[in-house]
Amino acid sequence: MQRLTVEGIRQEAQLREMLREPAQSLRRGGLVAFPTETVYGLGANALVEEAVRRIFEAKERPRDNPLIVHIAQDEQLRDVIDESQPLHEDAVRLMRAFWPGPLTLLLPAGARLAPSVHPGQPLVGVRMPDHPVARALIAEAGVPVAAPSANRSGRPSPTTADDVEADLGGQVDWLIDGGPCPIGVESTVLLLEPDCARILRPGGVTQEMIASVIDRPVLYAADAFDVSSAPLAPGMKYRHYAPNASVHVWWGAPEAIDEAMRAFLLEAVQDDEVGEVMVPALIAPDDFVRRFGWALSDERQAALPADAYAEELARHLYRLLRAFDRAGATDVLVHGVDPTHGVGAAVMNRLYKASAGRVRWVG
Repeated sequence: MQRLTVEGIRQEAQLREMLREPAQSLRRGGLVAFPTETVYGLGANALVEEAVRRIFEAKERPRDNPLIVHIAQDEQLRDVIDESQPLHEDAVRLMRAFWPGPLTLLLPAGARLAPSVHPGQPLVGVRMPDHPVARALIAEAGVPVAAPSANRSGRPSPTTADDVEADLGGQVDWLIDGGPCPIGVESTVLLLEPDCARILRPGGVTQEMIASVIDRPVLYAADAFDVSSAPLAPGMKYRHYAPNASVHVWWGAPEAIDEAMRAFLLEAVQDDEVGEVMVPALIAPDDFVRRFGWALSDERQAALPADAYAEELARHLYRLLRAFDRAGATDVLVHGVDPTHGVGAAVMNRLYKASAGRVRWVG
């Protein structure tokens, strides 16, 4: 693996010059890990089946789990979608409003795409990342890039280059270090249906933001966690985002959350007496930590700013889950957020998956 650091560089011409070699590798079938505004992606030439299959092998990813294709310019759409099917005017509106950005649209798949990109599905997820390194790399490569998160399948997604190296260091040809990812959770995946727009995976572009652009209902998919059928989009099936530790989430009134967490720990202390020792970690707003006197060790406690807790939790969730694993935590206690508003939907979706459904509302 070759590692290239470009953190802090924003000028496109300079970036493209620095990224020439990894872009050539990408075009020729190599695997290149690179930063986006959401998480680090594991990229392969979306038009080359052998290259795309390397993604599944490197990640140990189930073969029926589709990939998102990333483009740098609108012109690259012609290589990705079926141009015989005109884009819906709402799709065009959404592209204009949120591209580049963390919105993935499901569109009719074109014949040039490698079949493994959208296994058994007529649609393919497409987005234009809002990160200068990602767009410079894709533009220099001159091909659309299939790229899921650059981690072993099921693990927390990587938000730093070190995370990628820890999971996949021996599996990639190039690792582009562009610094930490600013958003921290994956893109929103949206399907335009005849009478509504359906969010299959919540992300950085929220329900409210989408509804402000198009004149149709914007709903969450009722079957987003259905494991009985082939998934239309990443994140709809299989275990995702999970650390080695068990994750437990409570949301609701702060007093009730504190009471529930302490009851959980008390029960664990009783289990300790028969040999099952718990090493807890905590993620919560800073005012909650101060108010209720939480005091775990520094490496196992994260007090995030209360005035922007949902956004900070999104940005730091995967990093903290990985850090708590390194600190030896057995159980991670998380103060959740309102899943019905803003980025809270994305955060709670990831926590639901990471915790295997151990999410409780307490009044």
